[in-house]
Amino acid sequence: MIPFRIFALLILAIGLACGPAHADRRVALVIGNSAYKSAPKLGNPVNDATLVGGMFKKAGFDSVDVRLDLSASEMRRMLREFAGRTRDADMAVIYYAGHGIELEGTNYLIPIDATLETDGDVLDETIPVERALFAVEPAKQLRLIILDACRDNPFSKTMKRTLASRAIGRGLAKVEPTSPNTMIAFAAKAGSTASDGDSRNSPFAVALVEHLPKPGLDLRKA
Repeated sequence: MIPFRIFALLILAIGLACGPAHADRRVALVIGNSAYKSAPKLGNPVNDATLVGGMFKKAGFDSVDVRLDLSASEMRRMLREFAGRTRDADMAVIYYAGHGIELEGTNYLIPIDATLETDGDVLDETIPVERALFAVEPAKQLRLIILDACRDNPFSKTMKRTLASRAIGRGLAKVEPTSPNTMIAFAAKAGSTASDGDSRNSPFAVALVEHLPKPGLDLRKA
């Protein structure tokens, strides 16, 4: 789960002064990948993205782009377009739900058309988390990446290793952003996987929407 310090900052960042007087420009990109072509379909990410995207809209974000079941080329295009919108934004958020993989300490987001037959395919068929960090970097005040991508990953069990010693982790690796005012929130701690739960939404997505403040709530007094 998210460390308390990060979760508290996340609440303040999204909910602070959501009322009519709020002047900062806030933009969000929400991606949910469920319909994987070379792995069993995930039940929740599309629902989670829809839920979280609705929360951002209710919070009064100036731009909320919700995209579902994206291929690698579509994910790259959406990140490129979002980077353009962050140039005049004070706060930028990317939420991703779907499969992710960690290869030798680097985290990657997995599009629905990835096959990942070998570990080398990770470099060609997935999107490094650093690409998402690059997309939010122009925001002037705060940059957030929320990764609901720590599910048990079937690709890591079946892909062939070009080197026997090459490390493919369980869950995602811990990342410490080097840019100021930048945070990454994970659905599970480093090296662990998160549960999808038994309902239409993951426990992580439900917790985010439940605990983030309602529109108009000023958390400066919270």
